[in-house]
Amino acid sequence: MITTIRQAFVAALAASALVAGGAQAQGADDGATVLRFAVLGDAEPKPEPAFPGVEAAVRDVNALAERERIDFVVGIGDIAHRGTLIQYDNVTPILQGLTRPFYPIMGNEEHESTVERYLDYAGRWNPEVTSPRYVQDRGPVVMVYASPDYGRDFNDEGVAWIVEQVRAAAPTPVFLVVHGAQVGVYPEIADKGVENPRFAEVIAQPNLSAVISGDLHMDMDRVVHSRQIDHVHYLHIPALERTKIPDETRHTPMYRVFTISEGGEVRVDTYQTGQPEPLDQHAYSFSLPAAQ
Repeated sequence: MITTIRQAFVAALAASALVAGGAQAQGADDGATVLRFAVLGDAEPKPEPAFPGVEAAVRDVNALAERERIDFVVGIGDIAHRGTLIQYDNVTPILQGLTRPFYPIMGNEEHESTVERYLDYAGRWNPEVTSPRYVQDRGPVVMVYASPDYGRDFNDEGVAWIVEQVRAAAPTPVFLVVHGAQVGVYPEIADKGVENPRFAEVIAQPNLSAVISGDLHMDMDRVVHSRQIDHVHYLHIPALERTKIPDETRHTPMYRVFTISEGGEVRVDTYQTGQPEPLDQHAYSFSLPAAQ
């Protein structure tokens, strides 16, 4: 089954993928900004339960929010390695320091412990978060936050829930926040991701505009991190504490910021922690689908 799904998505990628800085027009914000949010990637540090990358990103996002618009911050999962108490305890005061609301999901690391433990700490980061999956209508887009049901994958009920939310949002475009995209989307490690074949029902929804995911710990400078397959844009969020793909020889903490203009243009900027300006080489942009 993994091979079948992987082959299907790799074939689609070869036919229609658009790489960042290629066919995507940069600087596409031609109108007033109507929504802007930051996304933080995986943490799960080891061997020491220290979070310097997360702390730097929080500091930078707060500074960015002081001089520009930031409406909220998204967490892509895998904050606490193996879901241990010491990791949750050490990262909590850092995340509580965010000056904008923080909306996280679970990753496979949180599933090393319990959903109850994750929700306990998620509620400390943001009292609004009371479920591992939830939906927010943000005006130009609907944000669907879907924690995996186990590991990084979904059972059939979880897939059905996502499909229901995406359909209910139509014709408004949906940004789907998941820990990992489906297998095959990122050929750098094509076997890792959502394996449930029914996830194809999610991707087939015409108003699904973007899938925002982490999990892979990819080096933004050495992979294709943003791409379009058919009508869906896939945006990888780099890890803040450890890089794994294509190897572990270097790590540069980065986070990404999504800006949506009143004209329906979306710009995705990538910031290296400690740097006030985004990295031009990682800019990616696309247009939201027109309402049917």
